[in-house]
Amino acid sequence: MDNTLGLLKGQIVRSKKGRDEGKVFVISEVIDKDYLFLVDGKLRKLDRPKKKKVKHLYIYNSFIDLDVKDLNDSYIRKKLLPYS
Repeated sequence: MDNTLGLLKGQIVRSKKGRDEGKVFVISEVIDKDYLFLVDGKLRKLDRPKKKKVKHLYIYNSFIDLDVKDLNDSYIRKKLLPYS
């Protein structure tokens, strides 16, 4: 999959290229057909997401609910813990 057609906000992904190779992220926003904003709650927080190409990611079929009332970085870290 080299485009964002089937990807949704809250979906879990893992980086396969770059300095962050092997790290697990959650999609915070779909920018266009090639790029996403990713957060992990630790190094890439909600206020400073990472812009990454879809072709550099492994896509999981798991989701995290990002529509909670008090969304913060701690919540994201706890939800991503089983995937690390």
